[in-house]
Amino acid sequence: MRIFQNKISAGQSAAILGLIILLLIFLITFVVIAAGDEKEAQQTIPPPVTAEPQKQEEQTPKQDAPPIQPFLPTVEQIPAPEVKDETVLVTRVIDGDTIEIEGGQRVRYIGIDTPETVDPRKPVQCFGAEASNYNKALVENKRVRLEKDVSETDKYGRLLRYVYVDNLFVNLVLIQEGFAHSSAYPPDVKYQPQFTAAERLAREQQKGLWNSCPAAPIAPPPAAAAPGAPPLQSPLAACTIKGNVTTEKIYHLEGCGSYEKTKIDEARGERWFCTEAEAAAAGWRKAQNCP
Repeated sequence: MRIFQNKISAGQSAAILGLIILLLIFLITFVVIAAGDEKEAQQTIPPPVTAEPQKQEEQTPKQDAPPIQPFLPTVEQIPAPEVKDETVLVTRVIDGDTIEIEGGQRVRYIGIDTPETVDPRKPVQCFGAEASNYNKALVENKRVRLEKDVSETDKYGRLLRYVYVDNLFVNLVLIQEGFAHSSAYPPDVKYQPQFTAAERLAREQQKGLWNSCPAAPIAPPPAAAAPGAPPLQSPLAACTIKGNVTTEKIYHLEGCGSYEKTKIDEARGERWFCTEAEAAAAGWRKAQNCP
């Protein structure tokens, strides 16, 4: 009986142990299968997307995108225009044909001469004050345009320029109104033909200094030249002094060494004079080969 009971007890124990082992195997298998299903479900089902993150993604490119700038060329890429003329302020008028501009630089008008008023070597000449005052009325305290010819400065360091106030050509107006002579200094002769023609007209119309300043009497030209006589070179019989222009202005009297070979070209600013005083007043000097 005891032996039978022991056998039952051993059989029950083995059965219980086998049952426990089967339960463990079942549990392990169930856990493994459940874990696999969960992993597969995570891979298959996408995570839910909320509206807020989507809105943030839309705004992010707008905030981070750099602004579009139009192309603006730099100073180095824009070629500077060629400036042929200068515009400056006239601060003082020295006399009829000389001014002072901002910065203290003096400017001498090209192609003209006005009677002297400030040269310490000469007395104030006839119509000098009037020419100076007229020049002041034209340009003083105004902005003027300066035009260069060939030379930059004269021997005194003054700028050589044609001068304009708006569209008014100051050099020419001074001659037209009888305040200046035409006076050429090669190579700066760009407008000398116009200046010479303007002087001739002002003289014929007795404008300005041509009416106010005394000159030697001019004999009228003869009605006809004597048969066989050479034609006169000067426009008036009494005006035989030749005002020649080379590197400077020189006048030649009859009997001077270069008188016969000197030819007058009015387009270059050369001219005839009736007296030595008139030639000297216009800025010419006597030739050295004159007796």
